[in-house]
Amino acid sequence: MKKLFTLIASVVLISSVLAQSPEKMSYQAVVRDASDNLITSQSVGMQIHILQGSLSGTAVYVELHFPTTNNNGLITVEIGNGTIVSGDISTIDWTNGPYFIKTETDLNGGTNYTISGTSQLLSVPYALHAKTAETVTGTISETDPIYTSSQAANITATDITNLGNLSGTNTGDQDLSMLALKSNVLELDDTTAFTPDADYEPATKKYVDDNAPTTYSVGDVAHGGIVFWVDESGQHGLVCANEDQSTGASWTINDLRFEVFNAVRSGINGGLANTERIITQTGDWSYAAQLCAKYKGGNYGDWYLPSKYELNLLYLQKDVIGGFADWYYWSSTEFDYEFAWTWDFLGGLDWNLPKMATFYVRAVRAF
Repeated sequence: MKKLFTLIASVVLISSVLAQSPEKMSYQAVVRDASDNLITSQSVGMQIHILQGSLSGTAVYVELHFPTTNNNGLITVEIGNGTIVSGDISTIDWTNGPYFIKTETDLNGGTNYTISGTSQLLSVPYALHAKTAETVTGTISETDPIYTSSQAANITATDITNLGNLSGTNTGDQDLSMLALKSNVLELDDTTAFTPDADYEPATKKYVDDNAPTTYSVGDVAHGGIVFWVDESGQHGLVCANEDQSTGASWTINDLRFEVFNAVRSGINGGLANTERIITQTGDWSYAAQLCAKYKGGNYGDWYLPSKYELNLLYLQKDVIGGFADWYYWSSTEFDYEFAWTWDFLGGLDWNLPKMATFYVRAVRAF
């Protein structure tokens, strides 16, 4: 007997032509036999149903696929691009859910289906509902009663001209006598006196606080890497290494591929705790977390393998940072004894994949 393990409950929306809403969804699964051995490089037959309403609801769309597993036992199909049995995926009203995906599988590559499974489509496929925006007609009329009744609504072009005359000459309709600069006005940090001669910048025509803390933006080169996330203050955030630490490293060593590390943190700075937990249990080997821990970019010694959430933040800024491969990158967040979380830098979704698979690695650190 053989069995099919579905790895991901969500699906990937595939872009279509003419800037219209996508009509395809990517579906992945890993195939193993009864002894937990991967079924590799073998054709299997699949029949996919989209059910409406419940796990046993009406099939609004059915199609066939005959994919071949890869070296890791992974199969990938595009729902909406198979041999149609019934229905039309483009006519499905995704607002009239819930919807479920039912898969039937013949591990011998035919249509004698012996394995089936059903899971609910969650939030991702409902992006197809964006098609409703294509039918919006008419105009939108918006009023702001608060602004209309405020004094700001009565400002005229003449008022703006008068306010721009700050030479000391009273334009006649404002009393500027109380607005004179005084040497005892404090700067923003409340530590030094405000001095117009020293703090005025003629180029920008603004007064600045020379003692204000340094702030950063995404894309800045700082703290040994490239900034890809900052907090609300702009003073603290995360940077990534300037280049990948590996183009093909496993999450852990072969002897520990079925061990639980309890590296389950997934948030800002969560990757640091995960990395320390992993490397204390695995020894000095060239795997994802150890490669990041040994990285010394900018002479900093606190680089780590990002958590699942931090890796998502890095993916969102991949075009600003540049230099990433269109493939999977490891996070430090563990899924279970055999799988860990990755992020697909091409499709834009998280996947839990076997720890012994080899993917890209990019170190990060906090500042």
